[in-house]
This record gives sequence, C-alpha cells and structure tokens, in this order.
Amino acid sequence: HQDNLLFLWSITVSIFGIGGLLGSSGSRYLTVKYGKKKCLLCNNLLMIVAASIMGCSKIARSFEMILIGRFLCGISLCVPLHHQYVGEISPRKLRGFANSTSSFFWSLGKAVGQISGQRELLGSQYLWPMLMASCGLPALVQLITLPFFPESPPYLLMHKGDQDGCKKAIRQLWGEGHHQAEIDDIMKEKATMKNTKILSVLELMKEPAFRWQLYVIVILTATVQLCGINAV
Repeated sequence: HQDNLLFLWSITVSIFGIGGLLGSSGSRYLTVKYGKKKCLLCNNLLMIVAASIMGCSKIARSFEMILIGRFLCGISLCVPLHHQYVGEISPRKLRGFANSTSSFFWSLGKAVGQISGQRELLGSQYLWPMLMASCGLPALVQLITLPFFPESPPYLLMHKGDQDGCKKAIRQLWGEGHHQAEIDDIMKEKATMKNTKILSVLELMKEPAFRWQLYVIVILTATVQLCGINAV
C-alpha cells in the first residue's frame, strides 16, 4: 500500500540520523578508552560491513538490509573522529587548514554521491546496489593505510601518560626537529583539563554561561535544514 511504502521510505531516510545519534553519543567514551586510531579502524570495518549489506540487498530481495546498512553507516560516519584525529596529528601552524579540509571533503563527498546517483550513472535500475556499496571504498582505503600512521600524540600524552610514545609519534608525523613547544602545549592542556569539570549534555544546557552559544548553534543548525540544501 502507498502509505506503507511512504512509511518505509521515511524510516530508510531517517534511520541514518538515529544511528548518528548513537554514534556521536558514545564517541567521547570510546575515544578516551581506546584512542582515535583504533576507533577509526573500527569505524572503517563497520562501514565496510554496512556497504556489503546494502550492496547485497537487491540480490537478497531484502529492503531490511538497506535499513540495517544505513543504520550502521550513521553510527560509523557520525562519530566525530576524523576532525579530531586530523587536527591532533597536524602541526600547529597547519591545524586550522587541516580541520577545514575535513569539512571540504565531507561536502565534496556528498556532491560526488549526488552526481553518481543520477539515473544516467549509478542511479539506474541495475546499478544502484553499486552506488549503495560505494561508501565502503573510502573505508577500505583508510583501513589499509591507517595502520601505518601513529596514534594521536595528544592522546598518548594526555590519556596514556606515554611521553616517549608521544615524542616518537610527533617525529614520525612531523619529521626530526625540535618539537618541545608542541609537547609543552599538550602538557598545559592536560593541566587545564585536570582543573576543568567535564559537563554532561544536561549540565551544559542548564549552565547560564553557555546559554547564548547554545541558542546560536541551535538556530544555525535548524535554519540550515530549512534552507533547501538537502533538496539541492
């Protein structure tokens, strides 16, 4: 029935956001316990599993597989690890540029996905499973290459207390040289965090000092959804 189809379509679209909510909610605990690099590797494995499930949905004649795949994609993509890892492994003078490239490639990826989804390309009746599975290709590339990168230096020093490991990671990332100033910055941040209370979401909403910042963020986020960018 048409109403059932509309309901299933709506669930298929929105379940990505539900997975994203779960992924972003647990990101802080996971990154502190296991580190950025390990979490990224697990994210890539999850994305490859999701891509495989969605790519096989037509052969299996199962729309439920698309629902499961999009849910797993939401969990994987919405854990804010890429920005954190790229920012933390970048030299201080390039950190702002590196963080901005994450947003740029996020937008570029969405644009490529929209173009590839045209009926003349991968959005045809026969090729759409390839389009659904294509999100696993970047995850596979990162899964192969990421083991050659070190763990985030701030994580090693601030959460593991491994100063030697931090220096080794910095030399591997930035080359040989005098990097004591960056290490001192990380130590200052660690000392600041010890004296700073980490607020929960509810405590953040109740804190008067952050009230106006929250208002601005909520208004900006809400208006972006109403500006027509998704339709474009």
